[in-house]
Amino acid sequence: MNLARRDVAHNMPRFVLTCLGLGLLLGIVTAMMGIYRGALDDATRLIHGISADLWVVEAGTQGPFAESSRIPGDTREMVARIYGVAQAGSVTFQSVQTTIGGQPLRLYLVGYEPGRPGGPRQLAAGHAIRRSRYEMVADAASGLHPGDQVPLGVRGNLFTVVGTTRSQVTNAGDPVAWITLRDAQALQFELSPPAERRERARGGGESGTDVINAVVATLSPHVNVAEVAAAVGRWKHLSAITAAGQEALVSKFVIERQSKQLGLFMVLLVLVSAVIIALIIYTMTLDKLRAIATLKLIGAPDRVVVGLIVQQAMIMGLSGFATGLALLAAFKDGFPRRVVLLPGDMAVLFVVVVVVCLLASGLGVRVALKVDPAKALAG
Repeated sequence: MNLARRDVAHNMPRFVLTCLGLGLLLGIVTAMMGIYRGALDDATRLIHGISADLWVVEAGTQGPFAESSRIPGDTREMVARIYGVAQAGSVTFQSVQTTIGGQPLRLYLVGYEPGRPGGPRQLAAGHAIRRSRYEMVADAASGLHPGDQVPLGVRGNLFTVVGTTRSQVTNAGDPVAWITLRDAQALQFELSPPAERRERARGGGESGTDVINAVVATLSPHVNVAEVAAAVGRWKHLSAITAAGQEALVSKFVIERQSKQLGLFMVLLVLVSAVIIALIIYTMTLDKLRAIATLKLIGAPDRVVVGLIVQQAMIMGLSGFATGLALLAAFKDGFPRRVVLLPGDMAVLFVVVVVVCLLASGLGVRVALKVDPAKALAG
């Protein structure tokens, strides 16, 4: 006869409510872990999508994602002439805010040269950009579809969506959109009509607008990436970062604080879960002190009493873990941020829950082992 199962069945309402509360707590812990994995995947997904072997940026900077990088537009021709470079393309990055159908829409714009590295690698619908002006490829997370018109810039120029991608968002959750480099530079330096008239009156021109954020390059097979990066570094105003280095910089500088915040909340919630399990097991132990005393009086060994309490803690913790995981799996698609659940993370959390349950049962075990068998005969 399993005493733990019998006792759980006897206190079923309390057990169900406790498991539901633990499930919500552990579900939040799992969600935070999934949100961190999702943010990391989103931050590096754009790097994977561009699929460049080398990123050429302004000297002394950590690339266009970790900090600002501004280099002349003719840098692309210089990089393309380096031995081992198969293709090179200029890219710009900027965040824009617009309104579609009365609803605000924030996009992360990538300006690139069609036919060169930097554009979307795979489309989910529509086709790639074919015209030099006012066409856009946007991610499906933006809610845009081929044929939609998107006003951008202070002049409200309409960009036609010709294609869509899937799962291309930034670490902030903003959907990525691609336009031509010419359009992107025009948006960066575009002035409103009054400001433009003022600049013309002052004799200002449009010089200095051929500025980009990076040059992305693909290398020929069997070429050493480090040697090409060293060749770029000979120009004192430029530095080169490999694709792996770019991912490491994004992971270290862009989402480092977010990972620490989520980690702190996860630790706090796990501690709260441990306290709840310990208190529930303690109160349930106090409620059955006479029953435990009776077990001792009839000669039951201590391992039977310890097994009763530890099994109850384990049943409670694992049921809460399963409940939280089931709730998250059911509702994760409705989260404002993408949640990525990895089997390795779930296995680690499972081990943590088991350890927490074993530690939390210690208080109840201590009380149970001190019970005097004579208490079973007390009135």
